[in-house]
Amino acid sequence: MDHVENILSLKGVSKSFPGVKALDNVDFSVRKGEVHALAGENGAGKSTLMKILSGSYRKDEGTVEFDGRKVEVRSPKDAENLGLSIIYQELNIFQGLTVAENIYVGRQPKKNGVVDWKKMYTDAEKLFDELHIKLDVRKKVRGLSIAQQQMIEIAKAVSAHAKLVIMDEPTSSLATHETKLLFEIINRLRDNGVAIIFITHRLDEIFEISDRVTVMRDGCSIGTCDTGDITKAELITMMIGREMTKQFPVRHAVIGEELLRLDNISDGKKVKGVSFAVARGEVLGFAGLVGAGRTETMRMVFGADKRRTGKIFINGKEIRIRSPKDSVKNKIAFVTENRKEEGLLLAKSVRQNIVMAALSKIRTKYLLNYKKEQEYSKKYIEDMNISTPSENKQVMFLSGGNQQKVVVAKWLMSDSEVIILDEPTRGIDVGAKHEIYELINQLAEAGKAIIVVSSDMEEILGISDRILVMYEGEITGEVKREEFSQHIISEYQIGGKRS
Repeated sequence: MDHVENILSLKGVSKSFPGVKALDNVDFSVRKGEVHALAGENGAGKSTLMKILSGSYRKDEGTVEFDGRKVEVRSPKDAENLGLSIIYQELNIFQGLTVAENIYVGRQPKKNGVVDWKKMYTDAEKLFDELHIKLDVRKKVRGLSIAQQQMIEIAKAVSAHAKLVIMDEPTSSLATHETKLLFEIINRLRDNGVAIIFITHRLDEIFEISDRVTVMRDGCSIGTCDTGDITKAELITMMIGREMTKQFPVRHAVIGEELLRLDNISDGKKVKGVSFAVARGEVLGFAGLVGAGRTETMRMVFGADKRRTGKIFINGKEIRIRSPKDSVKNKIAFVTENRKEEGLLLAKSVRQNIVMAALSKIRTKYLLNYKKEQEYSKKYIEDMNISTPSENKQVMFLSGGNQQKVVVAKWLMSDSEVIILDEPTRGIDVGAKHEIYELINQLAEAGKAIIVVSSDMEEILGISDRILVMYEGEITGEVKREEFSQHIISEYQIGGKRS
């Protein structure tokens, strides 16, 4: 293909860090006005490649051509000046500023040396009209949903006249209808000649939105093909280097007696009289759109948020939960959606993270027993196949899948019986997802009661024994395995009532 058709062309790009070759002679090109998916497991080199393009890292070797000329991207400002914009999974949003201020931050329109507020708000409204985004540009960002904040980031890129927009896991926190809106915006950008690099671990999205897909593995570019010329199974094989026969492992758990029951739980705001039960050996799925109240319900069960009404029972006996400490005492674990901010101490070691919820097991009077700490952490690293050079490695340097396993290990060490997993595979690659699914099955087979909150329809159908669906703070439907249907769940998600 003639290079003139390309907006971006990388040749022989390499990057090394101490002890690690992150990129090895990578070739990669993106055509003008195409959506190009970039796939690969965590640690494959995708993020490093994008950070080189955005100016956050400097390449060691190779060349970068952008819009027909050879360039050196030495800083994020260089990337912006070229017309290259990146939207990270952790959004770069200023919560205290308005929507319009976030769009034009650092480049506000000025009149006589001062910010022209009227023009800024007018320009922002016009931009939102063009993108079909319905948001008040004068509203503070604080309190807006992740999906709404993501739309602001996209508008910011468009306002800067970006020729290429990199989207890193843009749908990881979005509900189905929000993803549909995002795809509509992506299609409009493509129609206007803007190229998109789309990074996702959700394989169905690759086939839905992209024109071509490039697979990376172990720092190398494995290959590029038209999306219509490859099957999901072939794509997975390219990504992980082996054939995966089943996406969701077969379940063998025997469902036993009731372990946890909620009766009329409410916070007076987002959760309205929720009642349900989960048994030993059962995987209970919670589906619903973002904002339906699923996470808020789980936070009340765990004592992270206060409830105004309702009772919680363990083994038929009412328990009082007023804080996470009470939950730990009652053997309830909560693996939060935001593992980096709420589930882990990123600067601490794998060892310290694993033991932190069960310090009583390694404490001798007032001192921690370092030998026991090592023994326990090594046991869980081995049992859960956590990929780390040692138990002393800082958890921030682990892949997303291994970080998630550390969080689960922490709660297993605390002898938890009820394990709540909120979006357990968010931002995790296909191989690591399979390991998490196997772990969920193992926990169920060990007699634990598992609750999984997920916005991924395929996932919730693939791992659950039973699914409850929430809408505007209420449970609108219950679907048993023999009745599983995406159509039925979708109806409940938009307020359809129990049949």
